[in-house]
Amino acid sequence: MKSYQIADLFEAIADAVPNNEAAVCDGVRITYAELDRRATRLANFLRGQGIGRGDHIGTYMYNSLEYVTTMIAAFKISAVPININYRYVEDELAYLFGNADLKAVVHHREFADRIARVRDRCADLDVFISVEDGSDVSTDAIGSIDFEDAVARGWETRDFSGRSNDDLFIIYTGGTTGMPKGVMWPHKAAYFACFGGGDPIGADIDDLDQLVAKAVNSGAFVTMMIAAPLIHGAAQLASFIALFAGNRIVYQKRFDPDAIVRLIDEEKVISISLVGDAMARPLADALERRAQTDTIDCSSVFVIGSAGAIFSEPVKDKLKKYLPNCTMLDNYGSTETGFQGRGGGDHKSFGQGLTFQMNDRTTVLDDQRQVVRPGSGVLGKVALRGHVPVGYYGDPVKSAETFVEIDGERYSITGDIATVDADGTIKIFGRGSICINTGGEKVFIEEVENAIKSHGGVYDAVVVGVDDPDWGQRVVALVSVAPGVEVGEDELREHCRTKVAGYKVPKEIYKVEQVFRGPNGKADYKMSQQVATELSRAR
Repeated sequence: MKSYQIADLFEAIADAVPNNEAAVCDGVRITYAELDRRATRLANFLRGQGIGRGDHIGTYMYNSLEYVTTMIAAFKISAVPININYRYVEDELAYLFGNADLKAVVHHREFADRIARVRDRCADLDVFISVEDGSDVSTDAIGSIDFEDAVARGWETRDFSGRSNDDLFIIYTGGTTGMPKGVMWPHKAAYFACFGGGDPIGADIDDLDQLVAKAVNSGAFVTMMIAAPLIHGAAQLASFIALFAGNRIVYQKRFDPDAIVRLIDEEKVISISLVGDAMARPLADALERRAQTDTIDCSSVFVIGSAGAIFSEPVKDKLKKYLPNCTMLDNYGSTETGFQGRGGGDHKSFGQGLTFQMNDRTTVLDDQRQVVRPGSGVLGKVALRGHVPVGYYGDPVKSAETFVEIDGERYSITGDIATVDADGTIKIFGRGSICINTGGEKVFIEEVENAIKSHGGVYDAVVVGVDDPDWGQRVVALVSVAPGVEVGEDELREHCRTKVAGYKVPKEIYKVEQVFRGPNGKADYKMSQQVATELSRAR
């Protein structure tokens, strides 16, 4: 395969299966041919506005067909789409706009006022395209062009040249433990590490004819629901995995579990992509509600996968009750590594690490950046070698810490702490950057969160470390309970004692109406720690 450039790959698939339905969002449908044609027109319009190779185009939208169209249009002209979190407040937005050096922004109309307040952070930002959303927000302050007008003003000829395997695909991290960072993936590296080499459940496809043949033979029969927001990497990567297979994607503008149940039936969804319990539990509740009042047919669902967070056992059990044919997959990876493996256990062995079946490019490195010997008991950091990003955009210091060369081979070192069993199995304990140090003992928050969530009355939980004059930090949990359930703090602590060692049991547990999570379902540990600290001081 001469080119792994994303637009080249998409165009090959679109030419092979032009009449296949590529995506549907909120009832609006688009075929591969239509998606390619609209993306080509938008790409040519952008090119006419002076946007080209290496330029950054902000995608400031909810899930929509326009979001996917914009990404493909950017790749067609070797530009770079930049994901913008629609939940960001002004200071966060100003940081991202400035850090990303945007030259254009495609946005839902409702965000025009926010853009106007931060546009001065980007000296070269002068192209704005608005997507209608039913709001009455004026775009006059930034002079946005209507998305449909922009598409209409572009031309359909695919006369693009100069594309390269080294064109960049940048994904900004969620910033749950720090400021967002733009992870720079060359297209070729992204194809193999993030898109499964064209076949996530088989061997890498290194031949374009083979990739196209796979799409022609199987794509029309697979419908994938991507429930996570496109502003985060999990949904973007899942989207291109589906598109490179000629599959059909079902999106929602905003996550709505009741609508998902309806869409499973109407669209005959086979695969669902979520992010952990934050999306899976509301889906399980929606299935339960629908089952009590209506006859539903969800027998089409065979796989539910999670990226970025694992499913708890109670949530798995509830989903399987209503989706008995479904396999639940905990996928392991990160923005900095792409897909690395899948969960290999039931995750009930609290405190003993989470077992994942990793690919052969994943390893564990100790503090001296030497490979951890199996069975040694040494804790190290998970790392991926081979196809890895080239760094963080505009941050050479952090890039040098994360993306390193060892014995002539490039590695991406994650923040996850792990060990390697004698048989080579990798066990993950948690992220080192948010590990709690209490009295000299390390507490990995994920295992405590899983222990709390294994209580039947708990709906969700986030665990943080709060400063303590005697212990350095103490373990504190924020917990939301299931509707109509009464669960006391002492009861939860006693439950945790049956799952984890005593020093890991939360010293304080505070009930909250809803724990703090981003739109991608990942915990917001910065906000959680701030609230937990305030509650602890008040007590």
